[in-house]
Order: sequence, then structure tokens, then C-alpha cells
Amino acid sequence: MANRFHHKNMRWRVWVGDKSFNPMKLLTFPGWRRKLKRILPMLVLVSFMAVLLVDGLKPAIAQLPRQEIRGVWMTNNDFNTLRDRAKVQEAVNHLQRLNFNTIYPVVWNSGYAMYPSATAQRAGIQPFISRGLDGQDILADLINQAHRQDLLVIPWFEFGFMAPPTSELALNHPEWLTQKRDGSETSISAAGEVVWLNPFHPQVQQLITNLVLEIFTQYDADGIQFDDHMSLPHEFGYDRYTVALYTQETKNNPPADPQDPAWVKWRADKITAFMVQLNQIVKARKPDAIFSVSPNYYDFAYKFHLQDWLSWIRLNIVDELIVQVYRPNFQSFIANIGRGEIQEAQQKIPTGIGIMAGLRNNPVPLRQIQSQVRAAQERGLGVAFFYYESLWDVAPEPIAERQAGFKRLFPYPVVRAKL
Repeated sequence: MANRFHHKNMRWRVWVGDKSFNPMKLLTFPGWRRKLKRILPMLVLVSFMAVLLVDGLKPAIAQLPRQEIRGVWMTNNDFNTLRDRAKVQEAVNHLQRLNFNTIYPVVWNSGYAMYPSATAQRAGIQPFISRGLDGQDILADLINQAHRQDLLVIPWFEFGFMAPPTSELALNHPEWLTQKRDGSETSISAAGEVVWLNPFHPQVQQLITNLVLEIFTQYDADGIQFDDHMSLPHEFGYDRYTVALYTQETKNNPPADPQDPAWVKWRADKITAFMVQLNQIVKARKPDAIFSVSPNYYDFAYKFHLQDWLSWIRLNIVDELIVQVYRPNFQSFIANIGRGEIQEAQQKIPTGIGIMAGLRNNPVPLRQIQSQVRAAQERGLGVAFFYYESLWDVAPEPIAERQAGFKRLFPYPVVRAKL
């Protein structure tokens, strides 16, 4: 049908473009009035359909594939790749060939900066792995190589306010930690036992702000990403500093119930206020930086982690959203990617779904990945995979089969436009 329309369109343009064509001749053509009367309804219908077609293209133009997220996170598990220039080049070439367009490398994990950070050193945190096998700056090398292949690089603050209790950050700054009502300071997460930096404490906020600004001072990063740990489990906030602040502002002590709606909202609003401030600081430094968030689905994020990311979107401080939906059950996956807040977000900003590509001790079959990606694509959503090594190096299928499978998911290239 598309080809037939194209050929007819070409014939129409040739006919109209023919200089010998004179519309006045129609007036002297025998029976022209009768023929015009017969085709007039058709002309009106064609005009009406043309208006609908042109008008209908307007929202599609705003959702052109150039904004489609095709990303992958690079985690601590990928350091064998990140430290080796040749392996970085191979990884970037693979991703470009398979039509990915965005890389999210970890830069803040376990209380440590994954790049040479003066801010971290001032806080008494020694450098982690920030240099490669040849002494190169790992993040700078990745950004340079990715940009040559037209891939965006958005550094990822994986741990946010979370840190291991044995980290230098936690040990050197106990006054920065928050606690539960019973005085305990730890919770159990996917990363094991962790403590939580107090997101309401000005020195903690300054630490995060300075770390973020370093990324844009030292590197040509395309943005910055915060995930579900840029938050606070609802049980926390009973430390001395936060209790005093809440009492000063409300003239009441914090409720004993950590899920008290007003207490949840007060803490969530404080985190939102910090994110607004952080966004303003980032944009002042680099106006076209992509301010990205990758949270859990909204009900869980707000009620259990005080992360009101839907308000962040409505406040226009989020440039990109990737909702983590790590569900092996397909029906559960479908239910979560169809949530109203995701539909609301994709009307405003590039929106994607975080998909589990596998773990070292739990590889994910290609068939599951393909079905989830297609379901997201059918709903106009992009995707990002957790994590690079599990795309094909840690997988139940051979590398060639995995890479061919991803190629079928992204059959044509999409270069994302910067803001």
C-alpha cells in the first residue's frame, strides 16, 4: 500500500509540475461540469483526510524514534571491561552495531566515587577504582569512545543516599546517618546490610551536590541519573537532626507510625525540595544536561521510600524516566508497564522501562528479554538493560545468538538528540 501511494503521489506531482498543464482548459473540456459534480464529493473527502493525516502527525513528531531510549547500565560487575581500553572500545562498538544509544556507567556506589573525586577525598573517602590498566581515567575514556559512536553517556549515582555500614563514608561521618525509631541505623537491601545518609541534613545534601557538579566539571557527560536509592526507607527519619527539624516546623514530634500520611509527605516533600535544588544547580552548570531518574513503580517508591518522583516530573525537573520493572512473570511485567503514571510521563519526556538482562547467579533467557522489550515498544516505551555483562557474556545462550537477538529488537539505528 505504501508503494502504491508513493507512485500515485509521484504521478500527481508530475502532472501538477507539467508546465503544459493549464487548469483553464478544464472549463472548455466537454462535459466538465458533469464530471466535476461527480468527483467533487471525492475531492472534499480527500481534503478532509489530508487534514486529519497532517493533524494526526503532530503528536507522532514529538515521539520520533530519535527520543527512544535504548540503554544499558554498566555496573561494578563491568569493571573488567571499563578498566581496559580495548574492551571499552569493543563494548562500545558492539552497542553501536546493535543500535543501542545510551550508556549509564556507575559513578557512585557503596559510598565511593568511581572517578578521581576531590569531594570524596575531602570527606575522608579514598579513591576506589578510578584508573584503568593504562592509568587512564575510566569515565573519560568511556565518554570519549562512546561519543565517537554517537552514544550518550549519562553517569549513574547508583547508591544515592545508601552506603554500607563499613564504608569510610559511614565510619567517618556517623552524624550524617539517619535512624529508625528504635535507634537502629541499618536495613537490608539488594546490596546487603546498609545505612542511610540523612537526605535532610545540609552537609549530606552538599556532599551529593558537589559530587554531581564534579561530573560536569571534569567530564563531557550528557547528563546524570539517580535511581531508587535517591530516597529513604519510610522507617527512617527518627535521628536527632530530623526530629528537631520536624518539631521546629510543625510544633509536633514525629508520629510513632512511620507510615503516618503527614509524616510520609513531610519527608517526601523535603527530598523533592532537594531534587529541585539539585536540578537547578545542574542546569546552571550545563543547561542541556539530561536529568534522569530510574525509580521503582510509583506506589512503592512513594509509600515505602518517600520518593515522590511523579511530583518531580510534574515540577518539570526530570528530562528522562526509566522505571525499573524487574519481573520474570510476564503478566506482572505487563501490569506494571501499563501504570497510569508511566503513561502520564511519556506524554512529557522520553520514558523507558528497566529490564533485567540477567545476573551472574541468575541468567535470563533471551526469550524473556525479547517478549518484555516488544511489550514496552508496543506501548511507545524505550528500554534500558541491567546490566552490560549480562547482555551476552553471562547468558544461557551463545554470544552470537544473544547479539543476533538484540539486533532483531533494534533493527535500525536511533541516535538520541541532546536537549
